[in-house]
Amino acid sequence: MFAGLFRSPKRSFSSLTEQEILAVAIAAEEDDSRIYLAYADILRQDYPASAKVFEDMAEVEDTHRKTLIDMHRKRFGERIPLIRREHVDGFYERKPDWLRKSLPLEAMRQEAEAMEGQAYRFYVEAAKRTSDASTRKLLGDLALAEQGHEDVAAMLADKHTPTTVKQDEDADARRKLILTYVQPGLAGLMDGSVSTLAPIFAAAFATQDTWQTFLVGLSASVGAGISMGFTEAAHDDGKISGRGSPIKRGLACGIMTALGGLGHALPYLIPQFWTATIIAGIVVFFELWVIAFIQNKYMETPFLRAAFQVVVGGSLVLAAGILIGNA
Repeated sequence: MFAGLFRSPKRSFSSLTEQEILAVAIAAEEDDSRIYLAYADILRQDYPASAKVFEDMAEVEDTHRKTLIDMHRKRFGERIPLIRREHVDGFYERKPDWLRKSLPLEAMRQEAEAMEGQAYRFYVEAAKRTSDASTRKLLGDLALAEQGHEDVAAMLADKHTPTTVKQDEDADARRKLILTYVQPGLAGLMDGSVSTLAPIFAAAFATQDTWQTFLVGLSASVGAGISMGFTEAAHDDGKISGRGSPIKRGLACGIMTALGGLGHALPYLIPQFWTATIIAGIVVFFELWVIAFIQNKYMETPFLRAAFQVVVGGSLVLAAGILIGNA
């Protein structure tokens, strides 16, 4: 009775017949071919060379699918059992198309490599757990085929994306990452971290009430996040500027703005005023240095200059807030 409650709805691999193993392999090859074609469709406009790599990889997968179907027809007839890898316990899974559209180019390359490696390891381990000679041979052949796919992928990449093309595509992908996420997020983090210093610390020193200070910080952070997010999203549609989706930019800017303010507002949930204020000051210090680090890493601003600008600017705003609060 209790065993049934905890039993997995998936089939164990050991329970599959040779026909079902072959059916799973056919479905897996078909799905992987579709995945590579989806990658090609996503990349075709901006990265035609990499798109061609994925199209050729899809063709290789489709060739294996046809070979497996011929094998099934020869051994078991025309009807292929309806069983897929997601029906088998322990089998690797693939993401649906709508979760791939936002993947950067390098992530797609890495996932393709992982797909081939996962398939190879699965078939090797499956062969170890199988005692039937013909099934072990079948799984071993599939493992060798998947291992060969990795070599094919490397050869296709060398053919369609030589070093110069790959470098250009990587540079373009980095540029889009910076324009769509890093630049709006950095602007939001700077605004949220710096602009909320004055109202939060002014409220803190004026009232010395940590709860009221937290409410001021929360409202300032959320309000600034909403304002900055809508401003960034409405700035341009990204088609001419090449800055990417306005929704993505708006979310990056708005979320980072809110987080920048909440970082030094949350310590005021601590009831002791000076404890909360000292912790908030420490948080501000780290926030400003994180901003300087991001400017240096992604915007190529010399670190000392970025640190000087951010720290001096933040210190002036912080001092203004404390002076106003004590007035």
